[in-house]
Amino acid sequence: MAQRSAVSAVSHDHHEHDHAAPPPHGARGVALRGAIGLAAVAALLALRLVADPDWTSWLPAAGRDLVTLSLSVLLESLPFVFLGIAISILVQIWLPDRAWRLLPRQPTLRRAALSVLGVLFPVCQCGNVPLARGLMLRGLGVGETLTFLVAAPILNPVTIITTYQAFGFDRGILVSRIVGAFVIANLVGWVFSRHPAPSTLLTPSFEAACAADEHTGGRWRRSAESFATETTAMLPALVAGSFLAGAIQVGVPRDVLLGLGGHPVLSVAVLMLLAFVVSLCSNVDAFFILAFASTFATGGIVAFLVFGAMVDIKMLALLRTTYTTRALILLTAVVGLCSLVLGLGLNLVL
Repeated sequence: MAQRSAVSAVSHDHHEHDHAAPPPHGARGVALRGAIGLAAVAALLALRLVADPDWTSWLPAAGRDLVTLSLSVLLESLPFVFLGIAISILVQIWLPDRAWRLLPRQPTLRRAALSVLGVLFPVCQCGNVPLARGLMLRGLGVGETLTFLVAAPILNPVTIITTYQAFGFDRGILVSRIVGAFVIANLVGWVFSRHPAPSTLLTPSFEAACAADEHTGGRWRRSAESFATETTAMLPALVAGSFLAGAIQVGVPRDVLLGLGGHPVLSVAVLMLLAFVVSLCSNVDAFFILAFASTFATGGIVAFLVFGAMVDIKMLALLRTTYTTRALILLTAVVGLCSLVLGLGLNLVL
């Protein structure tokens, strides 16, 4: 995108694009789609605020639970998505190229630096998706952006503080979450950096956006166009992911999951499944799992806090706007196996 050549010159993990980009949509059409998306969200929020608390009373109990859980996930995530889009625009259009020269040139050190970039951008995992898209549009590679993407929800001051408030330094949960996130994120980045054709991991539409010519016009106009484009891409995925998370929570009895909490092996897998289903924001998930701290072993709690912050239903729906299904399966497998090993290892030593 803008100033791509300057960034690519220092990137050791960038992707190549072999296809010509299709002509971009007109700014008016993009703005119209963005306005429609924003209007739909505003209408939904207004309906939620002014509606009678019992407006779902005509639905069966399962239907009421589905509506409540889906809206809860959506409303919790929405502010962070917009914050992520705003930061993405800042990174993509307004941040000068000299800022990227501060990143190390050596690939391993470069990914390590990107994995702690969340300290500067304390955005929930939902907001990190548009931010990661902005990083790739500035020339960073798939492995580099995925390193940031899976680390930032945990390695940021808001998540660290809330985890400390929930657990303190008890049972090593806070330290295990921080160290585990750093190691797993850098492993993910290394795995994807070894891919022989990184561009095949991106959806055709996003690959075309990366290969497109620079926008014309001033920065404010480009910012408005980028906001409309990202909003159009993110909001449908967020709504779909929120509904799916609510549907699975209604369909899978939580009592069945919690009944396995005392088993040193099954408890880790059960809490990872729970984290995947409930799709909580990483800024509040520590308070959710705190209620089960006396029931589950330490390894299961840490696996919940690490896996759920990196991969969940809502997150995968958002990531699908950028990465192919095959890439997301690989990402889920790597993060899942690492989180499982982390949880089992902690249960063995603690």
